[in-house]
Amino acid sequence: MIEIPAHALTVVERLERYGYEAYVVGGCVRDSLLGRKPKDWDVCTNALPEEVLRVFKRFHVIKTGLQHGTVTVMVSHEPVEVTTFRIDGNYTDNRHPDSVNFVSRVEEDLARRDFTINAMAYNPTRGLVDAFDGQRDLQTGTIRCVGEPDARFNEDGLRILRALRFAARYNFGIETETAFSIHRNRHLLENVSVERIFTELKGILMGEGVLGMMQAFPDVFTIIIPELAPAVGFDQRNPHHCYDVWTHTAHAVQAAPANEVLRLALLLHDIAKPATFTQGEDGKGHFYDHGTKGAEMARDILLHLKSDTATLQTVVTLVREHDSMLPTTAPGMRRLIGRLGLELLQLLLEMKQADMAAQSTHERPEKQATLREARLLLEDVLDEQPAFTVGDLQVNGRDLISLGAKPGPAMGDILKTLLAEVQDEILPNTREAQLARAKELL
Repeated sequence: MIEIPAHALTVVERLERYGYEAYVVGGCVRDSLLGRKPKDWDVCTNALPEEVLRVFKRFHVIKTGLQHGTVTVMVSHEPVEVTTFRIDGNYTDNRHPDSVNFVSRVEEDLARRDFTINAMAYNPTRGLVDAFDGQRDLQTGTIRCVGEPDARFNEDGLRILRALRFAARYNFGIETETAFSIHRNRHLLENVSVERIFTELKGILMGEGVLGMMQAFPDVFTIIIPELAPAVGFDQRNPHHCYDVWTHTAHAVQAAPANEVLRLALLLHDIAKPATFTQGEDGKGHFYDHGTKGAEMARDILLHLKSDTATLQTVVTLVREHDSMLPTTAPGMRRLIGRLGLELLQLLLEMKQADMAAQSTHERPEKQATLREARLLLEDVLDEQPAFTVGDLQVNGRDLISLGAKPGPAMGDILKTLLAEVQDEILPNTREAQLARAKELL
């Protein structure tokens, strides 16, 4: 029994009342059977698009993709996507059908869908329609193509990443033939827009089963980010590491909280290690300045993927800083907060925690102690009256002008001096003390 919310049930019942068949279908059925709350509710029906428009003529209807049989019906300000039963024509671009043909049976419509867990439909009267054993695959935790995997992926190359995303999201495995087909057809991703690739990549990284996908399909990740290829199997030859660079990266991503930006940064944090590798006389591997080089590579990768600016800047900074030493004094912590900002610093601490969790146990107690002390130091600093930037001082440029200073670089230098002395605890963060010191500097 699937509980359909009122707005979606209204659509199903109204179509049925006018003599058509209607089912909720796809992801909403899948998530309901898993005991999860669906984000969206989609309906499929044997009513033709013009018939759907007529049935819902008193509703606000958006002609989402009328040529492909899809409209969106708004019910109580909630959208319900309604699609006529259809089968797809050829996919000459490996992404979109050249044409669609409307059909009369729901089973024919389900046969065109990507994976069995998404190829189920439900009607409150007729019950569950599951022609491809999707319910069984949900129970066994399996991602399996509907029909022939090569055909499904050749129709739409993005389905390769969708398979990994669903497997990562639900911590499922990918059925053997489907997995083989993913490896065979990974080149199809070269035909997919980078925007769609980036969206699916972030979905994979956010899944609780991301480690398994990264370990099983490095060839897929290196198709979409070729710069990752040298990391696969790269021996670090260092006692701090028990994995090659790619496996370490996978474990680090898995160990991080499910934060999109943080996991993106961890995916890229060691990307420059192969390029910066040197080996000492003792045989140990070293990766000097790999954070700086990696930040440059991460910027180029995210620009190619058309990342938004905020994500790009945050990821690049985290990659650059991930291997840096943490401050051990309050003045040093204040300066770091002033340079990075509190939110970014907290992400950096989470990143270092995940990075450490993916390393060997060599010197782990010492590393844990260092990170713990940094967290405690941060709390102590935040408990004070903080001055992390010039804007946190009790005086400003107008105050200096009133003392006779002239606007320009010299005035900025005075404010920076005041900030440094406050951070070094030479000067209290009070207006009186800072005005007196500013007079001296002038």
